[in-house]
Amino acid sequence: MEVLSTLLVCPTSADYPRIVKIQSVEDTSVGVKSFIFQDPQSANAKPGQFLMVWVPGVDEIPLSLSFIGPGDRAGFTVLKLGEATTALHKKKRGDIIGIRGPYGTPFNPVSGNVLVVGGGTGVAPLIPLIEALVKQKTEITFVLGVKTVERLLFMNRIKKILSKVKSRLIVTTDDGSFGIKGFASDPVREILEENKFNIIYTCGRERLMYEVFKQAEREGMPVQASLERFMKCGVGICGQCVLDPLGLRVCKDGPVFTSETLRKITDFGVYTRNASGKKILI
Repeated sequence: MEVLSTLLVCPTSADYPRIVKIQSVEDTSVGVKSFIFQDPQSANAKPGQFLMVWVPGVDEIPLSLSFIGPGDRAGFTVLKLGEATTALHKKKRGDIIGIRGPYGTPFNPVSGNVLVVGGGTGVAPLIPLIEALVKQKTEITFVLGVKTVERLLFMNRIKKILSKVKSRLIVTTDDGSFGIKGFASDPVREILEENKFNIIYTCGRERLMYEVFKQAEREGMPVQASLERFMKCGVGICGQCVLDPLGLRVCKDGPVFTSETLRKITDFGVYTRNASGKKILI
């Protein structure tokens, strides 16, 4: 009843569904597109938060914000993978979609020397994060990992942001077609042995984040990781995205979790859940 009442009487609430018109569509990399729209609430989101995006006649899915402001503009980046994302990829400028949010616990930008590790489209929510970090004159090491050179995304945008502070960008590709051959977690091991960081931020495949977390734990450095799970409601009601053994919900208690919490989540790096809620190995 609380959520229903909010929807009925408080149109400025994040829970209130809004219809927005797509202002632009960008081919970000092979099989990946970014969609920009105008929505004041989304433009005031914090790095790491997500939207529930409704594709009319198809489905509603969670998508992290990859663009946050200015000018009341916001956007998300999506890989064509299933029915809903395939339908989204057919959308053009002027088409409409529905949104709710922004939802979730965001990243906490800190000053000092930071390490940012992103894999694949997991880089998307890290872009608004580094935009926030550079405002604090933070020193940033950014490690970006993708399967192949054709999958690189936001390279020019990342370089432009990082140019504002002392920084370095390290790129890995699984096949060695660009940068270092290997996974994003490979150079992290050496980086952590030679440097101390105030915080490590990571988003991408959970195996990558789990490996980064383990390496950070060995070196005694804190982590903020953005986890992904199958979501249905986005507001903590359905329990689809629950994490054992604490009963935490990724949509409500996350998606960003700190080292203190990650240590207690036995699912992290081991299990996820399918659409029926059944646990499956990652």
